[in-house]
Parts: sequence; structure tokens; C-alpha cells
Amino acid sequence: MNRRSLFAAFAAIAIASALLAGCAPILVAGAVGGTALVATDRRSAGAQLDDESIELKIANNIGAGYGDQVHVNVTSYNGIVLLTGEVPTQDSMNAIVEIARKTPKVRTVHNELLIGPVSSIGSRTNDSYITAKVKSRFVEANKFAANHVKVVTERQVVYLMGLVRHSEADTAAQIAATTSGVTRVVKLFQYID
Repeated sequence: MNRRSLFAAFAAIAIASALLAGCAPILVAGAVGGTALVATDRRSAGAQLDDESIELKIANNIGAGYGDQVHVNVTSYNGIVLLTGEVPTQDSMNAIVEIARKTPKVRTVHNELLIGPVSSIGSRTNDSYITAKVKSRFVEANKFAANHVKVVTERQVVYLMGLVRHSEADTAAQIAATTSGVTRVVKLFQYID
């Protein structure tokens, strides 16, 4: 069964379940919105599924090996993996990077892990807030399709990923850099021009 058929089967099951539960309007709206995002993403549907699978596999392997000794965020975009967060030792960092590198369909790993104590909930909440502000400013600026740029924030550093034109990358970086709370912007883009 190909991925499209598999996706359609899961969608049909989800819709049927929602109809039985009386939640059809919410699910259908979510499915339509999700389909629109998938359709406007520059990655193929297969690449999007691969990225989700990569993130899940790496996170599960890190969790199984390290549990709450580490705080590692795994982000994959078109097979490019970004590791952010905190680990206790250089050895644990090396092992986690190796887990990511050995994961099927990973093309490159960007290691932005920090050796040190696990960040606080307050720090993570602030990073989430910064991410939301940057995304909101992308939409307000209306200079490129905001869903073409993936935004990840760790320790007030904003990482930008996506399949973009050089002009889009420059605009996204400028917007992110001028967002309050951002200390640095790191571009990890793949260019299409």
C-alpha cells in the first residue's frame, strides 16, 4: 500500500470515528486545514511523512536510552535534522548525535545541543512564546508563505529551516532577528533558486 492510500485509509477511519462520536464538523475542518497545509508545503507528502517518522524514531531512541537525564528536541525538515536542548556530558551528546545520524533517511544532522543542566519549564515556555511571535510576524509581513519556514527556538536562539528562495530566507531571518527576545538567528535552509 502506498503512502497516499495509507493516509486516505487513516483519514477515512478518523472521519468515521468522529461521525460516530458527533465531532464531524471539528474533524472535517481540521482535515481540510491539514490537507491545505500539506498541499502548500514544498516538501512532497512522502518527505513530510519521512520527517515525522525521523523525529519520532530519534526521540524514542533518545528517550529509551536517556529518559529525563536529557532535554533534546528533534526537528526534521526534508531529512535535515536539528538537535537542540541540553545533555549532561560530551559522551551523551556524541551518542545522541550518532543515534540521529544512523536513523534511516536522515541526510544531515545539525548538532546544537548544549552540555549542561536541563532547561527549566520557564525557559522552554519563553522559547515557545518567541517561536509563536516569529511565526505571527511572518504572517503579518505577508512577504512569503509562512508555512514554508519552520521555526525552532532554544535558549532564545531561533533556528530557521525550510525549502526557500534566497530572498525568502533573508526576509525570514530579518523578521526573526528583529523579534523581541531573540538573541541570535541560525539559518539552516535548503535553497530552491
